[in-house]
Amino acid sequence: MNVTVPFKEQAFAMAEQPSTRAIRAKAANTLWLNDEQQVCADNTDGIGLITDITQNHHEALQGKSILILGAGGAVRGVLAPLLEQQPQRVHIANRTEYKAVQLVKEFSDLGDMNASGWAGLAGQRFDWIINGTSASLGGELPPLPADVLVDGGFTYDMMYSKAATVFQQWSNQHQARKAIDGLGMLVEQAAESFYIWRGIRPATQPVIKALRQG
Repeated sequence: MNVTVPFKEQAFAMAEQPSTRAIRAKAANTLWLNDEQQVCADNTDGIGLITDITQNHHEALQGKSILILGAGGAVRGVLAPLLEQQPQRVHIANRTEYKAVQLVKEFSDLGDMNASGWAGLAGQRFDWIINGTSASLGGELPPLPADVLVDGGFTYDMMYSKAATVFQQWSNQHQARKAIDGLGMLVEQAAESFYIWRGIRPATQPVIKALRQG
């Protein structure tokens, strides 16, 4: 079973045999039963995100400053793989600052991290902004400073829709070099989940192309 927002933390809580990735994230998007009928759990979101950015879009995260919006299960799942890319720093901003601070405490052993509420973004600039909130699904946008993205920076919305998300629209209005949606991440995490279940990793490019055209 593949699990989506907002149930990833609950899915992890169900697991009797969680993977190392799921334990680190305290969130799961991939569930299955083993031969003993135990509920197993993994988290493939981070692999999906990194594969989409680095292989499908051919962009690097190493040495970059990254702002992550949100502090829920979707963000938990991508933090460790993201920090493995050795960014210069990662800043987590969330409506409830306490949740962002707690995430930084949990993952700060993996890299340079800090946290704030929305107001704490004033005066800061980032090479990448990754939207891990579900605000785009409701046509909403976190209150971002107009200059928070560097000129020619990159943005990534973990959400996706047939039309550009409201976060992609904001990105284009603020001269993002690329404003990527989460469709590629969706396909790549699903391919990794399928590999866990079946031992076969599907080709993802034809799937992404078909979904874009459909």
